[in-house]
Amino acid sequence: MNRRVSFHTLGCKLNFSESSTIARQFEQGGFQRVGANEPADICVINSCSVTEHADKKCRNLIRKLHRRNPSAIIAVTGCYAQLKANDIAQIEGVDIVLGNNDKGDLYQRVVELSSRGKAQVYNCDCEEISRFFAAFSSGDRTRSFLKVQDGCDYKCAYCTIHYARGSSRNIPIADIVKQAEAVVATGLREIVITGINTGDFGRTTGEKFIDLLKALNQVEGIDRFRISSIEPNLITDEIIEFCAASPKFQHHFHIPLQSGSDRILGLMRRRYTSEKFALRIEKIRSLMPDAFIGIDVITGFPGESEEDFRQTYDLLARLKPSFLHIFPFSERPGTPAVDMPDKVPSYISSQRVEHLEELCDELHYEFCSKYQGKEAEVLFESTMRGGMMFGYTGNYVRVKVPYDKRFINKICRVKLGEIDSEHDLKAEILG
Repeated sequence: MNRRVSFHTLGCKLNFSESSTIARQFEQGGFQRVGANEPADICVINSCSVTEHADKKCRNLIRKLHRRNPSAIIAVTGCYAQLKANDIAQIEGVDIVLGNNDKGDLYQRVVELSSRGKAQVYNCDCEEISRFFAAFSSGDRTRSFLKVQDGCDYKCAYCTIHYARGSSRNIPIADIVKQAEAVVATGLREIVITGINTGDFGRTTGEKFIDLLKALNQVEGIDRFRISSIEPNLITDEIIEFCAASPKFQHHFHIPLQSGSDRILGLMRRRYTSEKFALRIEKIRSLMPDAFIGIDVITGFPGESEEDFRQTYDLLARLKPSFLHIFPFSERPGTPAVDMPDKVPSYISSQRVEHLEELCDELHYEFCSKYQGKEAEVLFESTMRGGMMFGYTGNYVRVKVPYDKRFINKICRVKLGEIDSEHDLKAEILG
């Protein structure tokens, strides 16, 4: 019987693309991939460290897996492993801790593991993280997360990503196109272009992000592309105009704001003002009025006053994004924000989160409800819940129809019906 391996991915889309690639390495080596809740001989955790909650989630997961599979090899990689390798190595059950620089070697490290009892730590103390692990996801969903860039040079005051992922880097456009063609071979229809600072693509090769988009647009067999997240200072007019003109690039953008107060943006070391952010949104809306726009926001950053928060709230209420991803500020060791004065009490930060969640609910309902009664193209996924299957329109409105496996991974023309309490639109497949 083949040895069984399970994968447990925390955090961003980039981690999902990498976990999926590592999983394919194990499968090609004769291992059997099993579900996260099934017994396994090897448990791989791809960790996140964006917040203290993410760190705690990883620690709890390690303990849970060890209790469930006491004889299993547990290998931990990812950003938390990069930043806190020795802490992880002390947790009972951990056998291998591998930093981001050598994540692509995880399969080989597991195969070569010769002894148990003391965790083996590999290259988690390197000062220069420079390797690029090419990756894309497959088999988990009807869309693939394609890694095009890694690392970040921005060093925002609250963020550890530069220390966990290293400097901005990428492989050539030609190599990424080959990766996209490999996605086509899996039968998937949609690619989400992802990275740590996706729009900063080209630092290594001297190429431009817009040229990458144009090259991917030519890949036959992929019907849809989405840009997972892009900094407001990097989403140029040329990129917006290209996405508006291309039938493959969907009208869907994820753009981090973090704060609507210019004073707080300065303390955060962000590279734009609230006015420049608003102009980017207005440019998108002028060419793609139907665009789904998701925005990241942080509440309770050191020094954030009620007036600063009010500026954030008012800006968002005016811009009317489709969805808000809201995070209470989490102090990360080693970042400049740790030493900043005027800390905001956690209960105030939580109250601000609640206010923005209420706004988000209103904005998301408003965006989705206006498509009731209209027709759209929907790519359906395999998940079944309550006898229904789900999919997304090009502009990321979630749609549900009675489950029928014939429609999995198919783009179907639908008539959109009424909206439910979760803001999903009931639909009827046409033809």
